[in-house]
Amino acid sequence: MPSGLVLIIIGYIASLYIAWNIGANDAANPTDTAVGSGALSIRKALILFSVFTCIGALAQGWMVMKTFDRGIVKDIDIVAAVSAVIATGLWITIATLKGMPISTSQSATGAVLGIGLAYVYMGRITINDVKWSVVYTILTSWVLTPFLTIMLAIALYFVIDKLMYWLEKIRGRDNSIEKILKYLIIFSLAFSAYSFGANDIANATGVYLTITSRYFGIPDDLTKIFLAILGGLGVVLGGFTLGKRVLTTVAFKITRLDLKTGLAAELSNALVVWLFTTIPYLLFGYGLPISTTHATVSSIIGVGIAKHKNLKNVNWRIVLLITLSWLLTLPVTITLSFTFRTIAYMLTGS
Repeated sequence: MPSGLVLIIIGYIASLYIAWNIGANDAANPTDTAVGSGALSIRKALILFSVFTCIGALAQGWMVMKTFDRGIVKDIDIVAAVSAVIATGLWITIATLKGMPISTSQSATGAVLGIGLAYVYMGRITINDVKWSVVYTILTSWVLTPFLTIMLAIALYFVIDKLMYWLEKIRGRDNSIEKILKYLIIFSLAFSAYSFGANDIANATGVYLTITSRYFGIPDDLTKIFLAILGGLGVVLGGFTLGKRVLTTVAFKITRLDLKTGLAAELSNALVVWLFTTIPYLLFGYGLPISTTHATVSSIIGVGIAKHKNLKNVNWRIVLLITLSWLLTLPVTITLSFTFRTIAYMLTGS
């Protein structure tokens, strides 16, 4: 078997590994509010998550794949791609076993940036060849995501609260209003899972876009479909095996959710993720790999603030632990991927 094919197979296995980790860590992002508010059981929420995540990956996942494939560093080789994916997956595994919802987008971005720095060390490129403008745009989106999501969650909560008050005034308090809210939460879960698939599948498979297309001589469009299916399969498996651990943390330990807060949180999370995936691609040609974890945690904080009109009911200890894990992610994955690629260079000379 040709060595190139062996490396690509290893790369796909590594990609499945990271996709499994993404599902284990990030299945909480689209499903947390539906579970936390009591609209769906964990099992039903994960089934719905699986279906719509795969649809989102197939329909729009390629927008962010382009960012990881050539948006930060051009011409990533197969050894570098495998190094980046293993670095990302290793860090996500550690965090998942600790039950902390870190950002897989930050992990993957840090790993690709580490490859760029390894190439600089190897003399393949100069520091200016790294597309820093794209990196800065991604970093800016990470800063903006929590604030935008919190504000949107607060606004949506007040809109939903007023609508429910108006309905109760007309119809009186009955089970039909609660049923409407539950159906809306299920719809918002589907939309959130779709947005998640569109944004996060690329974290596992994006670096293989050009490599797969060139090696097998197939068009980019078919490559995107194959990588979306590969990543979607891994994410679904991860969600059903270890996803419950992080889902429990986010759904129940940050702030308690009811149907109104659950709906506002889910919709704000879904909208922010979808907008950051779609609008930058239409404007600049690259979807932004934002942290869906940032968005989901921020949406829950936002509705907690809106409902109680203060910050007392937010579990700040959990928020602090999550924030510290976010701050660690970028330097850790940069260091890991840089180390793996430079070790390969020292051993092989290429």
